[in-house]
Amino acid sequence: MNRKIVRVLGKRGRITIPYEIRVRNKIGYNDILSFEEKDANTIIVRKEKLCGGCTPECFDETNDISIEDFLDSLTPEQQRKATIYLNLLWAKKEGAKVNG
Repeated sequence: MNRKIVRVLGKRGRITIPYEIRVRNKIGYNDILSFEEKDANTIIVRKEKLCGGCTPECFDETNDISIEDFLDSLTPEQQRKATIYLNLLWAKKEGAKVNG
């Protein structure tokens, strides 16, 4: 399990998580990953959950990330998009006519 797998970072800063690691850790499309810089040579990648246990499948007592911490971790552009999305969602639920 401690076998080293090397990948090259692309010019856009992207990297593919090796298939074996994705399968072993049940990482799939649209999963949320966090990155923590431990020191100059160590980056910890974690699979995160946003759900607070709303269904039995996603209940996880070890996940202690708050929605505020998650939102603070987003870039300003991601925060802007999340704000627009949530405002539109709220307006639709309140019965407002929304274009889009």
